[in-house]
Amino acid sequence: MGDLFIILAILTMAAIGGLVSGGNSDPWYAGLYKPPGTPLPIVFAIAWPVLYVLMALSAIFVRRKMGGFQYAPNAFGIFFLQLAFNGAWSVLFFFFHRPVWALIDIIALWLLIVATIFHFGRISKFSAILLVPYILWVSFAIYLNGMIVWLNFWPIF
Repeated sequence: MGDLFIILAILTMAAIGGLVSGGNSDPWYAGLYKPPGTPLPIVFAIAWPVLYVLMALSAIFVRRKMGGFQYAPNAFGIFFLQLAFNGAWSVLFFFFHRPVWALIDIIALWLLIVATIFHFGRISKFSAILLVPYILWVSFAIYLNGMIVWLNFWPIF
């Protein structure tokens, strides 16, 4: 049941992101100046499912090793909080068109991922390693989000 909960939580965040982000088909996003190195939309379509699978595996391994959520409340509290911030970013950026708020959110998300890696790593080094691509991708996303703010909204936000 715990594994299913993890999978459903991650699928929910993935679905929220998918529903609100239209990529280049969104006129607002298409009209923004993009920073150098902005990936093609297909890269996002490949990267995020892989990252979500790695997140799920990481959390499932920790839950199974601990025997349940209740035996690692801090680790799972932070994990689910970072997942909420992950979903919130898409809503803030794509739905509300608030890239500055999204930038604040993604910086907090990065810190929560670091905390998740730390807590998961105390239980399972392998689970922590599975989250390394996620923190790297979010680091890159901070650059993209920050540059979009700089190129399109600085200094008027």
